[in-house]
Amino acid sequence: MQELHDAPLAPLTTFRLGGPATRLVTATTDDEVIAVVREADETGTPLLLIGGGSNLVIGDKGFEGTALVIATKGYSLDGTRLELAAGEVWTDAVARTVEAGLAGIECLAGIPGSAGATPIQNVGAYGQEVSSTIMEVVAYDRRTGETVTLANEDCAFSYRHSRFKADPERYVVLRVRFSLEDADGLSAPLRYAETARALGVEAGDRVPLASARDTVLKLRAGKGMVLDPEDHDTWSAGSFFTNPILTDADFATFRARVRERLGEGVEPPAYPAGEGRTKTSAAWLIDKAGFTKGYGDGPARISTKHTLALTNRGTATTEDLLALAREVVAGVREAFGITLVNEPVTVGVSL
Repeated sequence: MQELHDAPLAPLTTFRLGGPATRLVTATTDDEVIAVVREADETGTPLLLIGGGSNLVIGDKGFEGTALVIATKGYSLDGTRLELAAGEVWTDAVARTVEAGLAGIECLAGIPGSAGATPIQNVGAYGQEVSSTIMEVVAYDRRTGETVTLANEDCAFSYRHSRFKADPERYVVLRVRFSLEDADGLSAPLRYAETARALGVEAGDRVPLASARDTVLKLRAGKGMVLDPEDHDTWSAGSFFTNPILTDADFATFRARVRERLGEGVEPPAYPAGEGRTKTSAAWLIDKAGFTKGYGDGPARISTKHTLALTNRGTATTEDLLALAREVVAGVREAFGITLVNEPVTVGVSL
C-alpha cells in the first residue's frame, strides 16, 4: 500500500484538473481498501474514493483528507459469470469478455474508468446499461462495518443512478459480478439505432461480438469519447450532463418552447422513459441553445467533436471548467426552461 502526502490529484483524473490531497493512499487489495476506509471513519477524516478518475471534478484547492485510489485487481470468468475487482480497468475487462465470446457489455467498450464505478453510475451507452447484466455487487458497508453482497434488485438501478449514488457515504464497492450471455459469438440484440446503422443492420439484430465492439469504439472515437493524451477533446469526463427525463406535462411545455424558439416544424428528440415520462437529448438542447461544438475562447471549451463534452484544452483550471458549465446550464434554462444536471461527481465545488 502506497502513501503520499500533499499529493497532486489532477493526474488521476481524465480532466487533469484539481488541487492536491492532504494524503493519498493507493490500495491494491480489498483488505487494504477496507482498512483505509475504517481508519478514516474512526478518525473522522474526510475520504475521497478514486477509481479511474473519469467521472471526477475536483476543486482547485484540492481535498483536505484522505484520497483513496482503489487499484485492486481480479478478473474471474466461470462459464457466463464474470467477477471483477473494483480496480479493474473497465475497457480491458470488456475486451476480454468479447475475446471469450460472451455478450452483454460489448457496447460499453471504450468507456474510461474502473469496474467498481460502473454500478454506482449505472454506466450505459449505445443501448446497454450495466444494470442489465449485474448480478451482485460486493461492497463494504461503512454504516455497519461489514462486507455485504447486494443483489441486482437491491441496487435500485435507474437511469445513471443507483443505491450507491443515492447514498455515496455508505458503500465502497469492492467487486462486481455479472451474468453474461453465450450467443455463439454474437452480440446482444442491438438497441441503439446509430450502432445498427453503422453496422448496416436493423435494431434488434445480433452481429459478431468483435464487430459490435469495434464499431462502438469508432463511434466513440469520432466523438472524442475514447481517451487519447494527445487529443484535448478527450481531456474531459465524457458526457458532462445527463439527458433530462420529463413528465408528460413538462414535455408538452418544453415542446411549446421549442416551437416558439425554432419554428412550428421542429420536434425535439423524445424517447420513452417509463409511464408518463419522456427522455430528451442534453446534447440537442445544448446545441440548439447556441453552444455548438468548439464553443468557448478560453482554456475550457466544448469539445470540437461532441457538444455534450466539456474539455480542458491544456491549461484550464477547475474554475474555468465550472464557469463554462454554468454558462451552458443558464443558456439552456433560458432557451428551453430545462435545468441540466451534471453527470460527473464534484469534489469541493458545485455548479
